[in-house]
Amino acid sequence: MAGITYEKGCILVEDGKIKEIGESIVETENMEIIDAKGGWVMPGIIEAHCHIGIMEEDKGFEGNDTNEMTDPVTPQLRAIDAINPMDTAFNDAVEGGVTSVMTGPGSANVVGGQFVFMKTKGKSIDDMIVKEPAAMKIAFGENPKRVYSGKGKMPATRMATAALLRETLTKAAQYKEKKEKALAKGEDFTEDFKQEAWLPVLNKEIPLKAHAHRSDDILTAIRIGKEFNLHMTLDHCSEGHFIPEYVAASSYPAIIGPTLTRRSKIEVQNKTFKTPGIVHKAGTLVALTTDHPVIPVQYLSKCAGLAAKEGLGIEEGLKAITINAATICGVSDRVGSLEVGKDADIAIFSGNPMEIFTDTLYTIIDGQIVYKA
Repeated sequence: MAGITYEKGCILVEDGKIKEIGESIVETENMEIIDAKGGWVMPGIIEAHCHIGIMEEDKGFEGNDTNEMTDPVTPQLRAIDAINPMDTAFNDAVEGGVTSVMTGPGSANVVGGQFVFMKTKGKSIDDMIVKEPAAMKIAFGENPKRVYSGKGKMPATRMATAALLRETLTKAAQYKEKKEKALAKGEDFTEDFKQEAWLPVLNKEIPLKAHAHRSDDILTAIRIGKEFNLHMTLDHCSEGHFIPEYVAASSYPAIIGPTLTRRSKIEVQNKTFKTPGIVHKAGTLVALTTDHPVIPVQYLSKCAGLAAKEGLGIEEGLKAITINAATICGVSDRVGSLEVGKDADIAIFSGNPMEIFTDTLYTIIDGQIVYKA
């Protein structure tokens, strides 16, 4: 995924990093050698949008901390405080060659809270973090209006969702300006915990992670992102194939999916595996998502295969679950491709991982073998 593909090659891993890549590497006595002859050796697969660990497998209410449905605006929430590394889905991810994920709160709120980008193997979330916060979740469309109209409060319409977000961003920008002026003058300033969460967004250190399925919701997300001059990712983008030229013109990347599911609500009635190819060919950087647990995370590579079949192509299908996902998530300096200096996150498959009969042979995270067939 870095522009060079070896028909036969070697990778040297040391202290959790990739130290050398070439057609041959001189062996030493204390090397542990994996013979991957005949296999596909790839960067570990990356899930760019999911809820693994925060919406746990087989736990019901007790294991579901995805949405704080008591306030439509909760930027101060941090995914790291609800993710359980013991969620069995992490084992499934590792078996599927998925080595890192962007995970966090769901889409019930207009502003859901902060996502984290993390590895898929470990006992403590603190040791698994790659980037935190990694994004601020916002949501348009059916979900916020359904949740809060049922509570008899705003937002009950798409207009109210957009208005609440604009109001929140305006107040956050005013807070930022007030804080900067006070600090520049050496004056006392009382920090507001809720507003502090917006500073990485306003400073363009992390993007708004915009849940938007329908084309009009995608355009509303773009409109607000441009109004406030912010970075944004267009997550789901289910009707992106209706407006590919507008998505491309925004320069915002798209994380498309989940598509291997039924059309469970109105805003996904037009979803199709053709969307990634159409949006990519219009000029947008594309990654794919299972939205785990909507689709189990280990099937991300199979979703890529279906997108490849429907127009995305094999190379872009692989990029959509590796280097493109890493770039969109802001972590391509560490993961997403096999390059010297990057984290030794490596997946070894019996063949093309997008094909249904392919097995995962090894999964390596930070230079450690965490799965072996």
